[in-house]
Amino acid sequence: MKQRETIVIALGGNALIKKGEPPTITNQFKNTHKALSSLIPLVKKNNIVLTHGNGFQVGNILLRVEAALGKAYTIPLELCVAESQGEIGYMMEQTLQNVLHKHKIKKPVVSILTQVVVNKNDPAFKNPTKPIGPFYTKAQATQLTKKGFTLVEQKGRGWRKVVPSPKPQSIDDVEIISTLLKQNAVVIAAGGGGVPIVKARNKPQHGVPAVIDKDLASACLANAINADKLIIIMSEPNVYLNYATKRKKGLKTLTIKEAQQYAKEGQFPPGSMGPKIQAAINFLTKSKKKNAQVILTSGSMLAKALRGKGGTTITRR
Repeated sequence: MKQRETIVIALGGNALIKKGEPPTITNQFKNTHKALSSLIPLVKKNNIVLTHGNGFQVGNILLRVEAALGKAYTIPLELCVAESQGEIGYMMEQTLQNVLHKHKIKKPVVSILTQVVVNKNDPAFKNPTKPIGPFYTKAQATQLTKKGFTLVEQKGRGWRKVVPSPKPQSIDDVEIISTLLKQNAVVIAAGGGGVPIVKARNKPQHGVPAVIDKDLASACLANAINADKLIIIMSEPNVYLNYATKRKKGLKTLTIKEAQQYAKEGQFPPGSMGPKIQAAINFLTKSKKKNAQVILTSGSMLAKALRGKGGTTITRR
């Protein structure tokens, strides 16, 4: 019998929001149901922590904050992240409870509002790179840039606003997450990369205005709970070389060394695939598990990827 594993599964923003589809709560629930239903075989036989993106949701929270200026109290970015954790965590927790009940699987599901420690002197605070919110055309991006916003282009998708994205140093709530896993619970944690906080000796901890990359936070969490696998669910079925060109080539396997080399060559842009590859490298480099691996694939390809028949698997060597 296959040994029970501890697996961190990171769901991308595309798990809830589909391109060209109205981003209503009804549609988000529908998409959440589809994404989580595909994970049932893993959830049934393993210890699972689910993380998720929040770029679209936190961007829309900020739009509502801007629209309500002068009418309602303003909300700092880190509190917007916390709000998005509650919003998405509720949809995922309730949906997974219903899916598990349908499959007669008795497992508690809990969503943890997760704080993640960052360095207050992280250079990211002076160089915003994390995309959030809706996509804009080049013309719209030009106008927003004139208004003082920073935007980046994501190949083939459009332009998005960017905010500071400091590197995660540690998961503040890791002890309670580990305890819940021992109780056979499915844990939803580090949503949107977690709420970024700063800790200083003899001073109260406090939040900072930023959004942590959810894949880097997922790797940090996976190492903290000594996970066997990190699975990153994305919109594409594979990691590609020469993405968005006629020379596009899917990769079935990668080693850390190969991933680092391709990254150095600029194959994995910082606004899209870059953080996912870096998260894989971080997890595998720090993992204490001999056979640790990272799988990057789409939700529809996950079953095949777990059998080595699809997706991209990254290993130490």
